[in-house]
Amino acid sequence: MLRLLFPALLCFLFVAADPARGQSSTPEVLNHTMNPLLPGKAIALSQYAGRVVLVVNVASQCGFTPQYEGLETLYKRYQARGLVILGIPANDFGGQEKGSNKEIAEFCKANFGVSFPMFEKIDVPIAKHPLFAALIARTGQAPQWNFHKYLIDRKGGVRAFSSTVEPLSATLVSAVEGAIAK
Repeated sequence: MLRLLFPALLCFLFVAADPARGQSSTPEVLNHTMNPLLPGKAIALSQYAGRVVLVVNVASQCGFTPQYEGLETLYKRYQARGLVILGIPANDFGGQEKGSNKEIAEFCKANFGVSFPMFEKIDVPIAKHPLFAALIARTGQAPQWNFHKYLIDRKGGVRAFSSTVEPLSATLVSAVEGAIAK
């Protein structure tokens, strides 16, 4: 009996002594919980740990709104390889997201077939929202307009892309592919 317990005890001590084993593999920037666009259970962004995450502040009445189409294409193209896009409506810039969460969801589905996760509209200035505050702190770049993008790699590294960077541009596609390959 002692022969069986001794190896198990050694294994336990080895695992317990390794400080890296007890740490979460969730990048700190994903330690937030948000509500989905349509009523439902709050979603822990930590569920996306180990994936490449593109966070985008979106708006329905913006000159950049057609980027929804490119975002959906990007999502469909790379979803199976680990990309997830998180759309987060905000009314910060030009009052271009006046709709309710239900209206936003209907608009996105009807006009662009959006299937990537969408979250409820931010009701505080974007820089004060916990997720965006963390992204801004990591990159030093706050959104200047709608459709600003933050690419989070599997290890929690973050890169920012301005609103003018199209979802299917060589710049963003290359960054997504690089993050997926890591």
